[in-house]
Amino acid sequence: MVAIPGTPPVIGVIGGSGVYEIDGLTNTHWDRVETSFGEASDELLFGELDGQKLVFLPRHGRGHRVPPSELNFRANVDAMKRAGVTEILSVSACGSFKEELPPGTFVICDQFIDRTFARVKSFFGTGLVAHVGLGHPICSRLAAFAQEACAELGIPHQMGGTYLAMEGPQFSTLAESELYRSWGCDVIGMTNMPEAKLAREAEMCYATVAMVTDYDCWHPNHDHVTVDAIIQVLMSNADKARALIKAVTPKLAGRDESCHAGCHTALDTAIITAPDARDPEMVKRLDAVAGRVLGG
Repeated sequence: MVAIPGTPPVIGVIGGSGVYEIDGLTNTHWDRVETSFGEASDELLFGELDGQKLVFLPRHGRGHRVPPSELNFRANVDAMKRAGVTEILSVSACGSFKEELPPGTFVICDQFIDRTFARVKSFFGTGLVAHVGLGHPICSRLAAFAQEACAELGIPHQMGGTYLAMEGPQFSTLAESELYRSWGCDVIGMTNMPEAKLAREAEMCYATVAMVTDYDCWHPNHDHVTVDAIIQVLMSNADKARALIKAVTPKLAGRDESCHAGCHTALDTAIITAPDARDPEMVKRLDAVAGRVLGG
């Protein structure tokens, strides 16, 4: 499905286990969406929240089966695009680099530093080259709605912040943690890159809500991060995440024009390969992601 600019919104949520159990979500069903890039992490959960269409994808699969480096990010984003999604809200756990961002805080990030190295980071390539702008990788409109919802719900949060995307699956060394702190990063996680880059290439709004679970390993008064400690905080964060999604969704309903931040038209000036030099197989493969500008 190719969504033209101005298409009524379909809200996509990419997140962890339990987040899709949203009070009031009706007409639900799980469906596998075929993509041009292999299998997504799981089936997609389709539903409606007060009449607004919503699609949920468990990023690591139900039961958390897929590690960060093995996530098929392109298939995940392509599946959301084919499902008609126009706006993606990413909800994910993260570590904090700052004393004032304790566990339980939600950070609505606006910048990324991508330190991943074992992932395919673009839908485009030989035969069809494109360079999208990423100076502002987050949709400011979607982020503002997320911040507004956090404030209304009384969720401790910070508007803006830099997310350091690491490869994983191991956690940071102390030296790495201190290095990233010296760069001014706010939080660290393993999943939002290249997800945000791919969402921009697919002309979808994207915002990330990073839910702090720990202080990584830099804090002298806190134990180094462990899975069991993360899970304890995740469970308490899950209720807040579900409430956030429920509060954000109606704010996005009723849009009848393209995103003013330019997310829905990101490819207008991005494709550099001349029309007569484009690989037909690449064009076919990108029928959902880039069909609007490729004539799909």
